[in-house]
Amino acid sequence: MSRLRAEGLTLGYDQRAVVSDLDVNVLDGRVTAIVGANACGKSTLLRGLARLLPPRAGTVYLDDRPVTALSTLDVAKVLGLLPQSPVAPDGITVADLVSRGRYPHQGWFRRWTGDDHDAVTRALDATGTAALIDRPIRQLSGGQRQRVWVAMALAQETDLLLLDEPTTFLDIAHQVELLRLLRRLNAESGKTIVVVLHDLNLACRFCDHVIAMADGRIVAEGPPTEVVTAELVEKVFGLTCVVVPDPVAGTPMVVPAAD
Repeated sequence: MSRLRAEGLTLGYDQRAVVSDLDVNVLDGRVTAIVGANACGKSTLLRGLARLLPPRAGTVYLDDRPVTALSTLDVAKVLGLLPQSPVAPDGITVADLVSRGRYPHQGWFRRWTGDDHDAVTRALDATGTAALIDRPIRQLSGGQRQRVWVAMALAQETDLLLLDEPTTFLDIAHQVELLRLLRRLNAESGKTIVVVLHDLNLACRFCDHVIAMADGRIVAEGPPTEVVTAELVEKVFGLTCVVVPDPVAGTPMVVPAAD
């Protein structure tokens, strides 16, 4: 069994079910992409796995224990989350925001340690945001702000990391840089990473495992080379395409069909 999994999971808002009766196993030590069209349930699933959205039915397990039975602090020591549209308090600086990633590891009196300092420094360096530490978050560009939020998630130094559309607001160079960073973290530390992505080609290029969703259900999952086909892309995204090998990585590359 994987450290993070769900059985018979149903999630929703108000009277509407968004995710229905899902069984999910997050592969330990791998980078998993959740892909699908808008409003298919990707972010809802991630929120359920992260204990932010209580299940209507089914159970999410973290280390073989129902995640709802664990305290917020216990979950935060093992599982880090970057939500889709995080909001920072007014006036907070980059240094203060990234430092908040260390809260789960500090004692009752919030004493700052050398380990905390080193973790924040590593996160800032990894995301290229060290030069921004004195800047208020509100003064940053969208791309800079997104990288700072990623830095805060990295400073938490958890074994599992869930990121909801972390490439939002990033230009293509920074998208690739961020995904390379996640791959490097996975390779060097064995960190388990789950990332919601809209760009299917980037998901194929940088992820070991793909979970494709449509209408609140998982329609296919597995290695990109086995899962991503023209038939799947049309079924999930409604896009007519051809799938060819990426000329650099050899991974599947989706090319829209001609008009």
